[in-house]
Parts: sequence; C-alpha cells; structure tokens
Amino acid sequence: MATVTGALPWYLRRPTTYSGPWSWVVTVDHKRIGIMYGTTAIAFFLLGGLEALTIRTQLMRPGSTAVSPDIFSQIFTMHALTMIFLAIMPMSVAFFNLVVPLQIGARDVAFPRLNALSYWVFLFGGLLLNAGWLFGGAPGDGWFAYAPITTSTFSPGRGMDYYVLGLLTLGVSSVAGALNFLVTILNMRAPGMTLMRMPVFTWMTLVTSFLLVTAMPVITIALIELGFDRFMGTNFFNPAAGGDPILWQHLFWVFGHPEVYILILPAMGIVSEVLPTFSKKPLFGYPFVVFSGVFIGVMGWGVWSHHMFTVGLGAVANATFAITTMLIAVPTGVKIFNWIGTVWGGSLELKTPMLFAVGFIALFIVGGLSGVSHASPPSDAQQQDTYYIVAHIHYVLFGGAIMGLFAGVYYWFPKFLGRMLHEGLGKLHFALMFIGMNIAFAPMHWLGLDGMPRRIYTYESSMGWDLWNLISTFGAYAIGVGVMVFVWNVVTTMRKPHDAPADPWDGRTLEWAIPSPPPLYNFRVVPHVHARDDFWHQKYAEAADGRAIPIPRGGASDPQTMELRLEAQRHPGAPARGGADPQTMEREAEGQHEEDASGIHVPGLSYFPFVTAMGLGLAGAGVAISRAAVIPGVVVGLLGIVVLLFGAYGWAFEPAGPEEPGHEE
Repeated sequence: MATVTGALPWYLRRPTTYSGPWSWVVTVDHKRIGIMYGTTAIAFFLLGGLEALTIRTQLMRPGSTAVSPDIFSQIFTMHALTMIFLAIMPMSVAFFNLVVPLQIGARDVAFPRLNALSYWVFLFGGLLLNAGWLFGGAPGDGWFAYAPITTSTFSPGRGMDYYVLGLLTLGVSSVAGALNFLVTILNMRAPGMTLMRMPVFTWMTLVTSFLLVTAMPVITIALIELGFDRFMGTNFFNPAAGGDPILWQHLFWVFGHPEVYILILPAMGIVSEVLPTFSKKPLFGYPFVVFSGVFIGVMGWGVWSHHMFTVGLGAVANATFAITTMLIAVPTGVKIFNWIGTVWGGSLELKTPMLFAVGFIALFIVGGLSGVSHASPPSDAQQQDTYYIVAHIHYVLFGGAIMGLFAGVYYWFPKFLGRMLHEGLGKLHFALMFIGMNIAFAPMHWLGLDGMPRRIYTYESSMGWDLWNLISTFGAYAIGVGVMVFVWNVVTTMRKPHDAPADPWDGRTLEWAIPSPPPLYNFRVVPHVHARDDFWHQKYAEAADGRAIPIPRGGASDPQTMELRLEAQRHPGAPARGGADPQTMEREAEGQHEEDASGIHVPGLSYFPFVTAMGLGLAGAGVAISRAAVIPGVVVGLLGIVVLLFGAYGWAFEPAGPEEPGHEE
C-alpha cells in the first residue's frame, strides 16, 4: 500500500512509502541505485562471457562451423561493446554510487533523481544496444565501427542502427552520472576533508568523471554524423562526396583512449584502498598515486593516434604520438611501484580482496609492457590487427579492470549487503580466473606475432595455430567456471541472515565507521575529518616506533589513551589526534546509530526518472524500427517522445520536501 502527498493531480503525487519490487523502481537512494547498477552490470558481464565462450568455441579448432560467419561477426562486436559499455563502466559506476558518498562523509549524492535517471537510461540503452539480437541483427562491424564500412552502402542491415542509437543513449547516462559525482565530490565533502585527505578511490572517481564529461561529447558527435549518413543520406564519411573516413577514426579514438582510462582508473582506485587495508599500513606515496592518476587523465587526451600508426598520418605525427604514448607509461609505473611499496614490509592478510588486488598488479604489468611495444610505430605496424592486440587489451581490461572490480566486490560486499561472502569459494574463484586468464590470453601474444588476424572467423590447419587456439579456449572455459563459482557464492550468501560487522576488514576510511548495511541517511552525525585515513586514526594511536596501537576501551578520557595521543603527537607524521571513543563507535555499529535521527532530511521517492528514461528508450527504438517499418517506427517514436515529455514535466513540477528516514522497505 502506498501513501501519497497532498491534494495534487494524480500524476504529480509523489510516493512516500512503497514496499516490494516497486520500491526499487521509485528509489533515489544512492546505495540502492549502486546495487541496481552492479546487478545489471553482472548480468551483462555474464552475457558478454557467453559471447566470449562462443568465439573461443568457434576458434578452438580449424575449419569449425559452430556459428555462421555473419553471427560470428555480430558476436565479437557485441562481446566488446557489452564488456566495455555494459559491464566494466557500469560496475565502476556501481562503486561510485555505493562508496563515494560514504568515503567523503556525505548523506547522499548532490542530485538523487538525476542519479536514478542515469541508471534507468543505462538500462534502456543497454537493452536498445542488444535489441538487434531479436529485431534484424546485431552490429557486426567491430566495436570501433570504422567508416565507411558502417555506412548504409556497406552495412545495409539494422545492426549499426542499434549501435548508433544504443551508444547515444548510454552516453546520456554516462554524462548525467559523471556530472552528479563531480558536484558531489567537490561540494559535499565532510568538514575537514580537504582534497589531499580524500581516499584514492574518491580521487579516481573524480578524474574518471571529468574524463566522462569531456570524452562522451566527442563520440556523440561521431555517432550523430554516422546516424545522419545512415538515416538521412548525408556524406560525412563518403570520400566520393567530399567526406573523410579518417574523420571517424580521429573522433572515435579521441574518445576511445580516454575511455581506456575511464575503464582502468576506478580499478586502480579500488586497489589503492584494498592494499593498505590488508597490508596493515598506509598507502605508500599517497600524493604520487593521486597526482599520477590526474596526470594519466590529462595525458590520456594526447595519445589517441597510436591507434592509427598504419593509417599514413606521416612521420611527424607518428613520432609525436609515439613519444606521448611512452610518456604516459611513467605515471602508471609510479602507481605500480607505490602499490608494491605499500605491500612491502606490511603485515599481509591474504583474504580474497587482497588476492584480486595483487592479481590486478601482476596482470596489469603484463598488459602495460605489451602496450609499450605498441608505442613504437615500426613494431605496431607488425602487431596491428593481429591477436597480439587482443592479448594486450585483455590483459589490461580483464586482467586489470575486471580483477580490480572483483577486488572491490569482495571488499565492499559485506558493507552494502550485510553478509560475508564465503572465503573458500572466493579464493577458488580467484584461482580459476587468474590461471584461466593467463592460459586464455598469453597464447594470443604468440598467435599474433605469428600473424593470426583479429576478427578472423576460421583458419586452416596448415597455419600452425591449432594448439595455441585450443589452449586458449581451455583457459576461457576455466574463467567461465570461475565466474560460475562467484555467482554460486553470491546466491548462497544472500540466503544467509546478515552476519557482517560494521568493520570486518579493519578498514581505514569512513564507510567502515557506520553499520553494515548502512542506514538510509548514511551518517546520523556528519563526521569531522582530522586526518587522511580518518577512521583508522579513530581506532589507533601511533607509538614512537611507528607501530599502530589500538586505543583502549576506556575511551578518549582514559589516561592511557591520552598518553598515547601525546606520544603520537610527539613524532613527525603522526595524526593530530589519537582517536575517538571505541565504545561509542561500537554502539553505533550495533544499531544505536539510528538514535535521534528523525529530523534527518532524505530525498523522497520518485517514478519520474524511470518514466523519463523509458521515454528516451522508446524514442530510440522508434527510430530503429522506422528503418524497416516506417509507420510502426513513427508510432513508437512519437509515443516515446510523449512519455519523455510527461516524465520531464512531472519531474519539473514534482513537490520537494523533507522525508523521514526509513521510507523505503
């Protein structure tokens, strides 16, 4: 049963209490939105994994006919699109939603309804991108869709229509979410949390959000031009009519290389949180890690043409982009040395999140080294469009981004779902993924150097590629088994009652200071931050020899605690305060956190973000349908516009007012 507000028209009445599935549709709580982002991203990750296994099954032996050449082209295109835009990016955004407001001591994000809109637009954009599987064929010209191959002349089917419309829709989601987190991080930090006290994950979220806001308009321009060529007969990429196919490559890779860092920087931030926690020491070289991330974000705009060394841009352009590509490896190397420095000499606890974080470092180093070989134009000319490139990108995005994201899943799962994942199954998952990753993708280096092209449908046995393709397929199936172990772990864990304490890992940042799962309003009292890793300093004082000493249960007024504070303050680098009363922290973690919280403002529920996003999705679907059936397409498109305008109108005039905590069940 729902209660609604006021004597307003029915379509402006805001829901205030919903239970069951509908509460997820109308929610604007950043934690629930993060869970929806994560769940949807995992679902698309499983779909992308099935596509990958189909590719490897087809290539397992020479002359295979497991799928047709046309379906194979669609599968390898959709595999890349799904993993990049529908799995890795939204999984990162899931952590932005779940973690960032808590790490900066905020009760919510800056724009809760815009946040909800971002998720629903992402969902409808993902469905639109995959609609070709049911209606006329999926995109089949590669995820970077080089023109003029993707124009109507050479790709008359409807697959590229779904590509254009799906990515345009997903771009709206990305920019909306990124703007929200820019404002949240810059304006809603707790008192005392300066920029150089922010956790590294929050820093990487900030850099990634800047990249999204500035990079997505570039691909949007390219997609609009390609859409005009396909739908309206223009000639942006038709050289016979004065167009330029190289224009598409420039626009795509000006977006595409910042996109690589959009995918990897959040994983770097996660690893920078996990390693200090399980090494029982602060992050080594915090300022260097932060500024190297910023430098990567800036330099990411100056390396795009290393994807175009074989296009014929000339010696000056090739030399320039070779230098910038080699230069951008420097801040990445700085991060790696700082991560190793963090682990070195630490009191290591090899829990599942730590294993994935260490695995990230090892595999990302391999991907980085193969990437450096692409920085040399003569070397790249031999590797271009071979399986060597496939090996490199998977070591970076699977061995790097995916491993880092799984470290985050195991690390923060108990905080937001209130349950501890099974440690044994987690380690089995890691072992299968780590070993399977190397078995699957290491042979691709040798296949590429031996001349095996990318996007090849089949091959002759005489080429000598049989064995390495067979081994690679075994590795891919090992990864698949590992992912199934993870799914089983999650399913069985979610059937248990809540068993996660507030601080299961002895964490360092503010999200571990509140109960698991967090209350709707996050913090009953907005924290005041006095140091980097502020929560750690609430629990420990630093002795003369640098050891962390737990603050006794006597609390802040206990003589021993006061002595520890004075001892810590005598030594350079010690925090300005010793710590808070542990008994107070324990009481809050045990549920008394919600005491006297009735006056805390939280945003009300709203179904208008869902309605607005549904209208946008329907409008895009109408354009795609109109290419095959004009009248039905126009009807669906007009219906989508009406729904979109209704959602925007209702959103604009929806009453806003304070809500009591606990309105979502």
